[in-house]
Amino acid sequence: MDNSALYYMTVYRLSNACLKETEDMIAEEMPVALVYNGISHVVLMATPQNLAELALGFSLSEGILAKAGELYDVEVRTGAKGVEVHMEIAAARFATLKERRRNMSGRTGCGLCGIDSLAAAMPDIAPVRRTGKTDADQIDRVLQQFDDFQPLRKQTGALHAAAWVEEGEIRQTFEDIGRHNALDKLLGHLAKNNIDRAQGWVLVSSRASYEMVAKAAKLGIGCLVAVSAPTAMAIRLADAANLTLIGFARAGRQTVYTHAEFLNMKSSSYANI
Repeated sequence: MDNSALYYMTVYRLSNACLKETEDMIAEEMPVALVYNGISHVVLMATPQNLAELALGFSLSEGILAKAGELYDVEVRTGAKGVEVHMEIAAARFATLKERRRNMSGRTGCGLCGIDSLAAAMPDIAPVRRTGKTDADQIDRVLQQFDDFQPLRKQTGALHAAAWVEEGEIRQTFEDIGRHNALDKLLGHLAKNNIDRAQGWVLVSSRASYEMVAKAAKLGIGCLVAVSAPTAMAIRLADAANLTLIGFARAGRQTVYTHAEFLNMKSSSYANI
């Protein structure tokens, strides 16, 4: 495990009116600047691991890059005040970025910091092309496994996770203090390794905001499962994007909000919460 994600310190646990000194592990969080062709574009508050995946996933899900091949080089530089991820991108994409460049802040909460118009807040996303169905039984099985794939959350209680699922098995999981960052790390991994997004689906440990749906749909993912609630805006966007959105996900019980026709219900049943 990458120890840069953890901060170790002495704490005092209070129990039955008694203090006991012990060592504890705290989730690390620091500013991560994404720098394109020498120009800093955005600073994210993030867990400092898997930063190359975070940078690529953010670049793709935010439309800065259209494909992974437009990212030529990545260099992570750690300094006293945080981390800079320097990226060399295609000249045409950099020219477009400079035109739309805006001041933005970290995204551990809302996803609209720095958006300067209503048009920019509502992305125009092409409907996801669906080639198969998601087995509802697999969702149940994966939810029972999900906790075991979140070691940092188990140690700190402070992180979110995003997992890629194929054939009923979790293939890869990324954790971060920010739910958007965890998803971007996963999306960057999928793009970097040229993984066919039509063959699986994404599970996230958070609520499903409109931006989480937008990021998944932009990379052609057809099913997003969240352990917490979606927003109404996320549901509308998922419906328009041809994406199956599932919330309140627990083993044996989930709520399907959009495109249930893409679920294989051979032996499973869903209960609305």
